[in-house]
Amino acid sequence: MGARLVLGAGARQVSAEKVPAPPDTRTRPPAANYISWVALALMTTSSVASLRPAPTMAVYGLAAVFLYLLPAIVFLLPTSLVSAELASGWKGGVYNWVALGISKPMGFLAVWCQFAMTIFYYPSLLGFVASTLAYVFNPALASSGVWTALVIVVVYWTGVWVSSRGTKGVAGLASGGLIIGTLIPGVVLVVLGLVFLGQGNPSAAPMTADHFLPQWAGLASLVLIVNNFLSYSGMEMNAVHVSSLKEPAREFPRAIFLAMGLVLLIFILPALAISWIVPAETLSLTAGIMQAFDAIFGEFGVQWLTPIFGIMLVTASLGGMLTWLAGPSKGLLLISRQEGYLPPFLQRLNKHGVQQNILVTQGVVTTVIALGYALIPSVSSAYWLFSVITTQVYLIMYLLMFVAAVKLRRSHPDHPRGYRAPMLVSLCGVGFAASLAALLVGFIPPSQFGGGNEGIYFVIVAGGALGLGLLVPFLFYRLRKPSWRQPEAEEVTS
Repeated sequence: MGARLVLGAGARQVSAEKVPAPPDTRTRPPAANYISWVALALMTTSSVASLRPAPTMAVYGLAAVFLYLLPAIVFLLPTSLVSAELASGWKGGVYNWVALGISKPMGFLAVWCQFAMTIFYYPSLLGFVASTLAYVFNPALASSGVWTALVIVVVYWTGVWVSSRGTKGVAGLASGGLIIGTLIPGVVLVVLGLVFLGQGNPSAAPMTADHFLPQWAGLASLVLIVNNFLSYSGMEMNAVHVSSLKEPAREFPRAIFLAMGLVLLIFILPALAISWIVPAETLSLTAGIMQAFDAIFGEFGVQWLTPIFGIMLVTASLGGMLTWLAGPSKGLLLISRQEGYLPPFLQRLNKHGVQQNILVTQGVVTTVIALGYALIPSVSSAYWLFSVITTQVYLIMYLLMFVAAVKLRRSHPDHPRGYRAPMLVSLCGVGFAASLAALLVGFIPPSQFGGGNEGIYFVIVAGGALGLGLLVPFLFYRLRKPSWRQPEAEEVTS
């Protein structure tokens, strides 16, 4: 927090000029290019929904329903509506929104957090890939930290190589991944889970009404809910499509509520199915889905399907990783060239127009973080640590976005917007409070990981979240030089 305040003070000294509101250059798409609100809802669902967080919430059994609904209301809904107003009024993404609403340095902090969260996101995502892939070769490897670290390093650097060559068509992997690696496995898991219960088998987790709320054992009993904020994040990127709706004011809320319903179904039902089949005390946060598939396929005598479904899940995750790999760093690169926030070495492009030096530097840090899987005794504990650090870094960006939205509504009330969020101040207040609460709660070790050293847990999380999310961008800002600015540099496209 201190670093953020100092950065803000520096903003007033170094860049005291008020960032002017750019002229409204938005143009409505031709009638033939409008998209339906149902199409937007499906696009949003495909970019948010995933089976990866299901084991995390399956630990809670029936209470997973409540723990998914609560952040959907206090975080997903405010984030969606607020970012839609910002996207329909100002181009430039989160940097421009925060730069106009607060200051340019705070805009840099926001876009930095959007990029920096991926540094811990990839180890957690690829930790899931490693545990899932283990069921294709040897399920015992799922609990091996060395195997997990090895897979992360090999797969990540392969992704860097692919991305650095400017390969096109990667987005098709992610869109196909929604069906191949999310919808089909999710439906199969839920249907077989229902058949499992219908045959008279008892549920591993109680499914009675008195278990709808999580058992209260202090704040530590609710810490796993923090992971759901990461599950719902990214809505500010989908909000740009609001201008493609024919009647945004009427259709966008419809799209968001439909997307919320679909996302909740995809998140909740597989989590419940896992809780029916795998006891919470034996559930792995990285391999929980494969544990459930292995158990349910064994129950029906088709265990040979387990590695096939493992490959399907891995394919979807890798497609998502490749589409994310170059995106956030590209935005950071463009802003840094304009304002000189990063040294020239990190601004350099290769012959394919890709910010290879940023990707390589990020890869070195990711490799070091991946060693955490080999050094931390429990793979599930390492997975949770990286997930919560990812969430906290991203939440810093959301805190800034909510503040900027309120300030822009007050300072530019008449600026053209394709969509105006209802009760914007209240939405921002709820979203800000929920984000801040989730960020603070993340410093508390979850009750499911009892027995660990709370001090070490706090140091790791604080060092990762606050160090990477606040200290590093503060140092870049303070050490910047006028020669770092390259506004005249032409963007090279692949």
